[in-house]
Parts: sequence; structure tokens; C-alpha cells
Amino acid sequence: MSERQGLIIVHTGNGKGKTTAALGMGMRAWGQGFKVLVIQFIKGNWKYGELQAAEKMGPDFVIRQMGEGFIKNSTGEAMSEHQLAAEEALQAVQTEIFSDKWDMIILDEINYAVKFGLVPVEAVLELLEKKPPLLHLVLTGRDANAAIIDKADLVTEMKEIKHPYKKGIKAQAGIEF
Repeated sequence: MSERQGLIIVHTGNGKGKTTAALGMGMRAWGQGFKVLVIQFIKGNWKYGELQAAEKMGPDFVIRQMGEGFIKNSTGEAMSEHQLAAEEALQAVQTEIFSDKWDMIILDEINYAVKFGLVPVEAVLELLEKKPPLLHLVLTGRDANAAIIDKADLVTEMKEIKHPYKKGIKAQAGIEF
């Protein structure tokens, strides 16, 4: 077995599957005895299937929904609420990265939070620079910042080729949520 080295992993692109891939990686890590934390920067107030799964996995696989939900077309007070939630999520990440409690932390939709100005890219780059050497960090979301991509060890871009939504098929339980 090779020596463990914490990686910075990015899942980005306009295709479906960024969070799903990160959660699959987290599940694999959990299966190897790792402690996994998922902090969701955008998702919140919705019952996603992964929340019920994580509850059954126990205290070594934790998902924290810290977002306010969909951000697109938000303005004024709604945007302020998203901003505050993202700041709280970033503070939680800063605490947890250095807590020595986790082997992998997934920052779900953080790339989107950076794109919409909810989280400064400089703060994310500082976290990546200072992360403990054995900690794996996984960052998901569309439109990953070029500086984050440059800092990452592994980057995967999901590309949409076909999506049922374009045929009028609504989001499906077990697939999208």
C-alpha cells in the first residue's frame, strides 16, 4: 500500500454528477475507515437522499447543509442571506480543516459559491495552501476558478451530453435528489 498523501480534488463542469462523484469518493473513503465531512455551501432546506444515507452511516460520515438553496436570480435581501450562509459555511470549514477530526472534507458547491461572490477565491486558496498534509479536500461545483484548478491535484470536468430535463422530464428521486 502506498503512503497516504492528502489530495486536493475538484469536480466541475456543466454536466450532472459533481456532488454524486464526490459523495461516491466519500463513501469509498468511509469504507476504508476514513472520517468524512461534507459541507454544502448552496444546498439547504431540502431532503436529499444522501442525507438519509449519511444518517445510517453514522458519525464518521456527516453532511451539513449550510446553504440557503438555489441562488440563481437572487438579489437584495435574498442575496444577503446567501452571503451570510456562505460565510458561516466557510468559517465551519476553517474550523473543521484544522480540527484533526476528519480524513476527507467535501466542500460541495463551493466553486459555485466562489463564482457568485459568496466566498472569496483568496479564502479558498488560503485553505488549500494551509490544509494538513494528510487531509483530502474535494471541491465541487460548476465554473471552478482557474486558480483553484491550478492548485488541485486531480480535476474532473463533467460535460453534459444529454439530460432528461430537456425532454420535459422533471428531477427524479434517487437521481437528482
